[in-house]
Amino acid sequence: MRINKLITPLVLLVLAMLAVSCNTGEGSGGTGSIEGTVYKVLHPDDNYNLQTDTVLAAKEDVFLVYGTQQFYGDDEETDHTGFYQFKYLRPGTYTVYAYSTLASGERVAVPQTVEVQYGKTTVAPDIYIHEGKAYGTSMVKGRVWAYYIDKNGNVISQGWAYGQRMYIQREGEDFPCDDVRAGMNGTFAFQKLSPGTYTVFTFSEDEDEIPSVVAKTISVPEPDHIYTFPDTFRINIKP
Repeated sequence: MRINKLITPLVLLVLAMLAVSCNTGEGSGGTGSIEGTVYKVLHPDDNYNLQTDTVLAAKEDVFLVYGTQQFYGDDEETDHTGFYQFKYLRPGTYTVYAYSTLASGERVAVPQTVEVQYGKTTVAPDIYIHEGKAYGTSMVKGRVWAYYIDKNGNVISQGWAYGQRMYIQREGEDFPCDDVRAGMNGTFAFQKLSPGTYTVFTFSEDEDEIPSVVAKTISVPEPDHIYTFPDTFRINIKP
């Protein structure tokens, strides 16, 4: 009888120790939690200064990765204030992430690493995701000046070449990928360019009636930047 009374507490102790050992490492079943906020940075089209607008990211999915796992273990949706929370976590290292969306539709994860302690709520660093047709692209800008000439090639007036059609062609391609017209002050801009090398060109009218090409090459090494030609395009136009 006394042996049975000793065995029962011993079995319970072993079971308790096994339960604790099975619940080690990152995952659910703990008393810690993670909370945080997601912001959305908007990159609108036809914005010639690449200005952005940051808003609270409502109803965005946020994903939680346990430790070094290769796939997320849980996900939550943000509320109208961009707030999210993951509860009942064991101590350890976690990754939270949400997705930015490129103009092509491709999604890119934006992660933050969080350390969770027993019984405590950890506030994760803010997550900033990006969205909009101009996101992940750059812009090339320049100006074009016109000399208005007579049939003999003499300059009769000059000024910014309003309405002049400008073309842009990516290195290695056979045809232009876009064309625009210069504005009132001769300014033109090409939007939504991916990194690469481009040639911008237009046509100049000479006295021999054969238009000549006026071209300049520019490098676009990074997205989300404005690249400007340092020199003005100069052309001849016959009124």
